Amino acid sequence: MSNSAMNLRFVEAFYWVASLKSISRAAERLYLTQSAMSARVAALEEELGVLLLDRRDKQFRLTAAGTRFVSYAQKLLELQREVKAEMGSGLAMAASLRIGAIESVLHSWLIPWIEKLRLEQPGLELELTVETTPVLMDQVQRGAQDIVFAALPSGGEGVRTKALQSMPMCFVGQALMHRKRAYTLTELAKGELLTFQRGSQPHVTLLDALRQAKVENKRIHTISSISAMAQLVQGGFGVATLPLAAAERLVDVQGLRVLKCNVQLPPLLIYASYRSDPATGLVDSVLKSALAFM
Repeated sequence: MSNSAMNLRFVEAFYWVASLKSISRAAERLYLTQSAMSARVAALEEELGVLLLDRRDKQFRLTAAGTRFVSYAQKLLELQREVKAEMGSGLAMAASLRIGAIESVLHSWLIPWIEKLRLEQPGLELELTVETTPVLMDQVQRGAQDIVFAALPSGGEGVRTKALQSMPMCFVGQALMHRKRAYTLTELAKGELLTFQRGSQPHVTLLDALRQAKVENKRIHTISSISAMAQLVQGGFGVATLPLAAAERLVDVQGLRVLKCNVQLPPLLIYASYRSDPATGLVDSVLKSALAFM
């Protein structure tokens, strides 16, 4: 190893290359070009006097030294964070965070929570993406998102998952068309039914409920957008299955009504999947904030 002090930016570059198993994904994570990322890793290898990446073929592979150095890289970045916090230089630092969420979370608690988060972390710069669960799971696995709130837990090396509070589901109809105090599922199924995209938990559980109620003649439309579903219901198109928290927000402004039904829909399970950043600890503190808010 050379006599120069180890550059922690190079250590951070290597840590994300090793974690995401890709120079291009790590470059995207740190907002660098691939050539700049490769240069940082090469500079670290020169400082350490060993090769960390096996470049003999196109398949990503760490050398034995690279595998050993990953844990040291994490410890070095965590130590840097602790020193900054202890010395007061880590307070109110500007930081960027990529958050992904499904529509149900967006229309329920995401916005008021983000407003609270901005007060807690005034230097935070957010990149918010609203997508379906499969897309969000893929993005956090690839390192394109720091934390996602979705209806399924995401797998993948380095990705952690925590179950959040589930969301009660309900049927929502047009207030002027649906005046009865309560409905049976069979009655609701005589019209059009709207739910989330095919294969999603709300779609699957609705099919199960209809099967158990022995409802055969049914028309189910799958729509990924809550706003689109709300507008269709408002126009008298049919009855939608929505998270109760989202429905209660929409009822006030769009003339919709939560319908009582003899069949209770299972709650929508929500998971936070994320990658911790040892250099900042930001993702962990943001997740703690979300859990406290909920």
